[in-house]
Amino acid sequence: MRSLPLPVTLAVRLLPVGVLACVGWAWSSGPMSEPAAKDTHDAAPQTSSAPSSPSASVAAKSYAKPPEPCGTVDAKTVSSLVPGAKTAGKELAATDESVRRGCSWSALKGYDYRWLDVSFEVKGSDALAQQAYKDNSDAKASPLKGLGDEARVTSALTTKDKQDTRESVVTVRKGNVLVTVTYNGSDFESKGAPANDTVIKGARKAAGDAVAGLGSAG
Repeated sequence: MRSLPLPVTLAVRLLPVGVLACVGWAWSSGPMSEPAAKDTHDAAPQTSSAPSSPSASVAAKSYAKPPEPCGTVDAKTVSSLVPGAKTAGKELAATDESVRRGCSWSALKGYDYRWLDVSFEVKGSDALAQQAYKDNSDAKASPLKGLGDEARVTSALTTKDKQDTRESVVTVRKGNVLVTVTYNGSDFESKGAPANDTVIKGARKAAGDAVAGLGSAG
């Protein structure tokens, strides 16, 4: 039976994976700024002092703020996707929690490393979120059905220092919220990585939990 204690060389290999995980989080931060609103009102003088209708002056906005991120992914999902991780997760630092929040889970079990993170970004309106989703589209992404208002998935295999890492990213728009889930993993014994289907299904499962965690709009 093989010895499981992590050798020093394996610990060194963990560093690039940690960096990749951070990159995954940076990617999952999505569009950091909202496009400037265009002035579509004519300059014609007002002929009446009556206030304009709410539908004309207030943009549609489904959600006011992000949810508690670490509570959106079910503990069973975390345990199955990231064996050995603490299901409570670790909330990621954010400059403005009223706009953006995220949570991550990671663990090394034996020689298998897994990372999962989820982020929520609230835009000022449904239209702004829809535009941001469109602006940050990836030509390599495949559409996903049954998640939010629109969703897509990408996957990629990278190799660094002869170590493979496979990552899948699911991006979902629901109302005025962009949800991004990143899931990746490596096998430090074989220097291989999980199968493509494994990481895609894992990311989609976590995304389903995260979108459900938004709750009802309002």
